[in-house]
Order: sequence, then C-alpha cells, then structure tokens
Amino acid sequence: MTQSAPHTCAAFVGIDWADAKHDVCLQAAGAAKRACCQLDHTPEAIDAWVTTLRTRFNGQSVAVCLELNKGPLVFALRKYDFLILFPLNPLTLARYREALTPSRAKDDPTDAALQLALLLTHRDTLRPLNPHSPTMRALAQLVEHRRRVVGDKVRLTHRLTSTLKNSFPHALPWFQDKDTRLFCDCLSRWPTLKAAQRARRSTLETFFRDHHGRSSDVIDKRIHAIHAASPLTIDEGVIAPHALLVQALVSQLRVTLQAIETFDNAIAQRAQSHPDFPLFQALPGAGPVFASRLLVAFGEQRDR
Repeated sequence: MTQSAPHTCAAFVGIDWADAKHDVCLQAAGAAKRACCQLDHTPEAIDAWVTTLRTRFNGQSVAVCLELNKGPLVFALRKYDFLILFPLNPLTLARYREALTPSRAKDDPTDAALQLALLLTHRDTLRPLNPHSPTMRALAQLVEHRRRVVGDKVRLTHRLTSTLKNSFPHALPWFQDKDTRLFCDCLSRWPTLKAAQRARRSTLETFFRDHHGRSSDVIDKRIHAIHAASPLTIDEGVIAPHALLVQALVSQLRVTLQAIETFDNAIAQRAQSHPDFPLFQALPGAGPVFASRLLVAFGEQRDR
C-alpha cells in the first residue's frame, strides 16, 4: 500500500461503515463544499465508487478515515494503491462526537462527517494504515481463528460434562482430559453406563490399548470402575434423551478437535517461514502455539 504525505492528497473521505450500507462524506482538497452519499456494501458498488474517485482526481492520493483497521471494508479498499487509509479508534470518534454535538439533535452531523472533520483538522496526528507482510497478516488471522475454535471446544466440553452429570456421571472421573479422541470414541461407542457394562472385558482392554493405553494398572482401574458402578437413574425417560445429546455433542467436539489440529499445522507452517519466529521460539516456555501468538502480538514493524 503506497503511503503519501497527508498534505499531498487530492481529496479526503470519511466513511461511517455498516453491514449493508456505508455513509460517505467527501471533500476535495482546497474546496469548502462536501458531498455525502450512501455506498452499498458489495464488491461491485465499492469498485465502482473507487473507480469514480480515481477518474475524478486523476489517480492522485485520496485519504480515507474509518473506524476500522481490518474487516471486509478495509480488505476491499486496501487493494487500491491510491487510497490512504487512516484507521480511527472508535473511542476517539465517540469523544469527538460528544464534544462537538452534546445535544444529539437530529440535525447533528453524521459520523462520516465527523470522521472527515477529524481527518482535515488532526490528520497530522493520525497514522495511515501500514499493513504487515502477507505472511504476518495470514498468521494473525490464523491465530485469531484458532483461539475462537478453542473457545468452541471449551464450550462443547462444558456442555458435554453438564449432560453427562444428568445420566452418566461415571464417565467423568474415568478420563482426566475431556478434549481427547479417547473420550470422544468411548462415548460414541458406549454413551450410557448400561452400554459400557454390557461390553466384555476383552473388548474394553482392546479399546483402551488401541487408544495408546499402555499402563495395565490404569486400564484395570477403568474396567473395574465400569463394572462396579451403580446407575444414577434407571429412568429411560432421562437416559435416552441425554444419551442422544451426548452423541450429538461428541460429533461436534470431534470436528472441533480436528479443526484445531488443522489450524495448528497451518500456523506452524506460516510461523516457521517467518524470519522472526526463531526469536520467539527460543524463549523459555514458549511452545509452538504461544510462540506464534507472541510473534503476531509483537508484529514485524520495529517502530511500534
């Protein structure tokens, strides 16, 4: 993205973004009149509007102020080299709005006009958007998405634990970790205590050994606990619905665990190709996940 000095811009624009439409306020350099319009949030509408700006101002730089530093609108505008994006902290705009329009009357200027005013009067204090390299931007998105998927995993394990407490609480102490393939496979095969107790000892032993259960003592304790357990309830009106919900949650958890593994592989591939990654990988206690998050948090722009 080409950066230009603010005073060389041919026009200044404030955009109040929304999901479906964006309010736009534009003022050409050296002019006193402003033009306001509404822009649909579609790639075609954005491209047509930007093309009009390029033609009107002969490809000269145009400064754009908006309350975003990422998102669909920023991604769309960033591909045009003559636009200089100035991301604005929403709190800054809120304070500016409150200072200039305390009455909040209907004829108060829109946020797009306020952003334009901020850009015109305080552009020397605003910093243009300076994106990281494609590798760093992709890594930042991957780390953020992974964090959200991990949150989904936590919510699923909590729901699964709560469901099991109503009909099959015995399974909870048998497994220390609830976010594992072993836990999912066990509940998929035996979603109720009755189903688990019907299984032969040889079947249970084979199952645990196939899931890397190398300790005979641990396997014996689990099998003994299965056969010695007393049911919490024998009411099929309680057991059957909860068993069905357990199966549904296990299916979701299994997909989520696979998604996290996929993100881990993608993050590792991106991070290891970045020249700064060895700096964070060498820190004591920084594993592959945390080292990648540190790399994203610090970024690659040294002046920050």
